[in-house]
Amino acid sequence: MVRRTALLLAAVLGAALVAPGAATAADACAPVDWGSGDEVAASGTQGALTNVRAGQHECFDRLVFDFSGVNEGYSVGYVSEVTQEGSGDVVPLRGGGKLQVAVSSPAYDGGGNPTYTPADRRELVDVTGYATFRQAAWAGSFEGRTTIGLGTRARLPFRVFTLPGRVVVDVAHTW
Repeated sequence: MVRRTALLLAAVLGAALVAPGAATAADACAPVDWGSGDEVAASGTQGALTNVRAGQHECFDRLVFDFSGVNEGYSVGYVSEVTQEGSGDVVPLRGGGKLQVAVSSPAYDGGGNPTYTPADRRELVDVTGYATFRQAAWAGSFEGRTTIGLGTRARLPFRVFTLPGRVVVDVAHTW
């Protein structure tokens, strides 16, 4: 009886010690404080767009906009169709979610010379094998605003933040 009680106690204690770690691992990628509603930040200062790049992380995919100066202005949100700056033409995107990402910076300098020229407007970055991203496509730069269409696997939670000379968009792998 003592041995059976000791074994039962050891099993319960072992489960209690393992369960919090397992729950923590499972919850590690929960997008706390992320949502799928529009995110907007106004900026009176802008620098020219110089690059767009992407990266994969354990819990999310990341799209980064690099600028020659300061930019803290953006408008990011899911839309039924991403449209091209100026013309309003639909930008075709792969994926179940369409995220329209607009930054408050042109892709040209004060003289109208390009500061960012995508090699392929339909595939700004190679997102092959990404968990969430399906496509990043050029939607234009017009009147001091540059827009990118980001096709995602589904309408997943995202967050947007700024770093010096950058706007960062993270889209979670799960809800």
